[in-house]
Amino acid sequence: MRIFTRRHAFQSFGAMALAFGLAPSASFALSEGEAKALVDKLVGEINKVIGSGKSETAMYRDFERIFSRYSDTSYMAAYTLGNDGRRATNAQKKAYSNAFETYVARKYGGRFREFIGGRLEVTGVKAVKKWFEVSAVAYLKGQAPFEVTFLVSDRSGVHKFFNLYIEGINMLLTERTEIGSMLDKRRGDIDALISDIKTAG
Repeated sequence: MRIFTRRHAFQSFGAMALAFGLAPSASFALSEGEAKALVDKLVGEINKVIGSGKSETAMYRDFERIFSRYSDTSYMAAYTLGNDGRRATNAQKKAYSNAFETYVARKYGGRFREFIGGRLEVTGVKAVKKWFEVSAVAYLKGQAPFEVTFLVSDRSGVHKFFNLYIEGINMLLTERTEIGSMLDKRRGDIDALISDIKTAG
């Protein structure tokens, strides 16, 4: 995954929260044990698919469903659209959020497919501000082990991960810069962006 430099890459989350009607969690209700349990379950499902013996196409669909089930795609959508969300209509925000959920699940479901023939192991958890970082190690055939980190919160009212680091690459920042680059190429046309990401990923 390449990280592109763009004017929106480091703009504040506050503007995005206002644009999408999101707000930080008022309390830190999620516990360390609950955060780890979520990722344990997620990793368990990934490993189950890896060892299922299904075709790669079937595994790919399973990975997409797993990503959609355990990730906070509404938050991810708001973050990746950034300050451009302030000028989007409510209909555009909803359409973008729906399209982005499919796009990101397809794209990172594909990343999970790279784990076929290997395994993931949860190794630790630590509190960071109002969320938890849950670390795992990916063991793939023919490659050195590498770390995968899930950032988990209950900001949406349920326990989900809202960001993912694979080998140190920040998924949210990567997607924000890439979505921004796509929008710039379409001269800021949000409807064109929505149409295009329905088939991207």
